[in-house]
Amino acid sequence: MKKLAVSDITLKSVKEQELSLTFKEKLLIAEELDSAKIDALELPELINSKENEIIYRTISASIKNATVKIPVGDSLESLKFAYECVKNANKFCLQIVMPVSTALMEYNYHMKAPALLDKVASLILAVQFFDKPCEIEFVALDAFRAEEGFVVSLSKSLVENGVKSITLCDDNGDALPEEYAKLVKDIKSACNIKVFVQPSNKLSMGASSAVEAIKAGADGVKVSVIGLPVISDILRAKKFDLDVESGIDFTNVKSICQRVKDIIDGKIIDAENNLSVVNGVINDTANIKDVLKLSSQLGYELSDEDIGKVFEEVKKLTATKSSIDQNELETVIASTAMQVPSTYHLVNYVVNSGNNIPATANIILEKNGEKFTGVSTGDGPIDAAFNAIEQIIGHHYELDDFQVHAATKGKSAVGSSIIRLRADGKLYPGNGASTDIIGACIRAYINALNKIVYGEN
Repeated sequence: MKKLAVSDITLKSVKEQELSLTFKEKLLIAEELDSAKIDALELPELINSKENEIIYRTISASIKNATVKIPVGDSLESLKFAYECVKNANKFCLQIVMPVSTALMEYNYHMKAPALLDKVASLILAVQFFDKPCEIEFVALDAFRAEEGFVVSLSKSLVENGVKSITLCDDNGDALPEEYAKLVKDIKSACNIKVFVQPSNKLSMGASSAVEAIKAGADGVKVSVIGLPVISDILRAKKFDLDVESGIDFTNVKSICQRVKDIIDGKIIDAENNLSVVNGVINDTANIKDVLKLSSQLGYELSDEDIGKVFEEVKKLTATKSSIDQNELETVIASTAMQVPSTYHLVNYVVNSGNNIPATANIILEKNGEKFTGVSTGDGPIDAAFNAIEQIIGHHYELDDFQVHAATKGKSAVGSSIIRLRADGKLYPGNGASTDIIGACIRAYINALNKIVYGEN
């Protein structure tokens, strides 16, 4: 009995419908579908943004059973970006999605058949240089309106280039079940490639088209949660007639699909009422916009790259402790965002203080291989140390915030310090850690100082 692969395209369908789902909703949908024991979960084409990158990375790491499939776009840059988003999944597949009908190739994509073949070949070649082996699938858009014999000859070319599977899409929605059967049979007779079909239900013949394709030798079917229960019922009732078996969880698939529909309909999570940031506390439903908003309220202007790093770290924390407060967020920002090459390096420090003598600090910093010494007094040892640093750099920066806490327990606990310096109205966070709390504060100040210097240059 042949194993039939069932792929879910719900997230792709949601994207095409322009439905706005939160990070949590997308992740829940992916995890629910994975629990249905589908063979593959397909993501929509990646829009080059940090938010989507984090979402795709998180989904890929969360999926335990299914293969994660992602379109790679039509450039080497988008190909690499897609690969980076899914490479840590247990199983993943890169999809080259191209039109194969003359209408879509020439009028929508301004491309003729030879150019399409060259583009596909260049993308396949680039995949060979990735550090992990990649399964490649070609998704043929508008396959049933392609010129006679073109999809078959394309399939042969794909096999020669190492592609293992092709998906036939009915984008116009008017292919008949017998047309599915014929094209599948022609391809399977011509070459050794797996053939998947993505039926349209525009004419209410999606299930019939899938059945005829399976009878003709199709290796898999792609459906959303609308069609998954129907395909599940067909495979359970007619698996001996069709001579195929599936790993789908027949017992729970309908309830799982209903939960996914509920998520999409907003019955489980109401994005308007689901407050992920309350009184400065971020909970585990927060999305990247929530984190960016609270960061802005704290005074930080984070780049796209930095907010991506901060959000990824926040999700790790909230996964273990459900929520973090704004002080913890500042610690994350100081330790992950705006990391720059060091201009000033701490060489040595000596700080003296007592109840009958003024606090003094002797600080030695190195810049470009040259050592500079600052000696100063202050209202306590930390103030004296900061004054000594300012003496070296010849500038005073406003100390916007200063926090000290123990990072570990015991007599030899590591002290952690968070410093916020303000320069030209902008905040620069710095962090430092040491078993000596004064040393932690000095390192935090220098960390923030280096960010200011880097920004100024």
